Amino acid sequence: MSLHQRILGDIEDRILSGEWQPGFRIPFEVDLAEQYKCSRMTVNKALTQLAKTGLIERRRKSGSYVTQPRAQSAVLEIRDIKLEVQSLGLAYDYKLIAKARRRSNADDRARLGLEAAAPVLDITCTHFAGSRPFCVEQRLINLAAVPDAGEEDFEEMAPGPWLLNRVPWSAAEHTIRAVAANEPVAAALGLAVGTPCLTVERRTWSNGSYITHVRLIYPGERHALVANFTPSQPK
Repeated sequence: MSLHQRILGDIEDRILSGEWQPGFRIPFEVDLAEQYKCSRMTVNKALTQLAKTGLIERRRKSGSYVTQPRAQSAVLEIRDIKLEVQSLGLAYDYKLIAKARRRSNADDRARLGLEAAAPVLDITCTHFAGSRPFCVEQRLINLAAVPDAGEEDFEEMAPGPWLLNRVPWSAAEHTIRAVAANEPVAAALGLAVGTPCLTVERRTWSNGSYITHVRLIYPGERHALVANFTPSQPK
């Protein structure tokens, strides 16, 4: 391994592990050159490569800073959040916050399109990118449609990929909203109460029955939604 590759790898590891958070100023070239006993040209080569990959931003007369990764989700796709995080070059983690099995209330029935009271599983969890919260997931599962979900603890696997692996869905509906973080969401995402957030709500169903309703709540400044489409064809 060349010295510039070693420097490159060391800095990448510190960024991707979360040791150097977004906004952190990387040591100046002269300091890194002294640390690695090399020329500034070698350090500059490593930093230039990191800037090209988008991990750092180089600012004239100010130095180099760890960039804020911006996630992009396809609006009309159901994607595994773990893969979304890993596509940013960050380590993924997941934490279950709460799980409760209960009879549906009026709000649950509206979210799941239920006409009468039925058993539901109410799950709240946080997904992480590196050491930082990536999004909060608030999910309802219709246990009449997916009874096996009631036996899962969801400590190790998030409910999204669990459902995708076990229950074929035939249609989905997305709703996108701008919301202000309330106290539970702000605490889970490490934000101030009232911080603008982006919420993607999705219902999926199969054979005429709703399977699940989920709210995915992202810090607004760190997330973007992308939709691909083509011009409609004249009839």
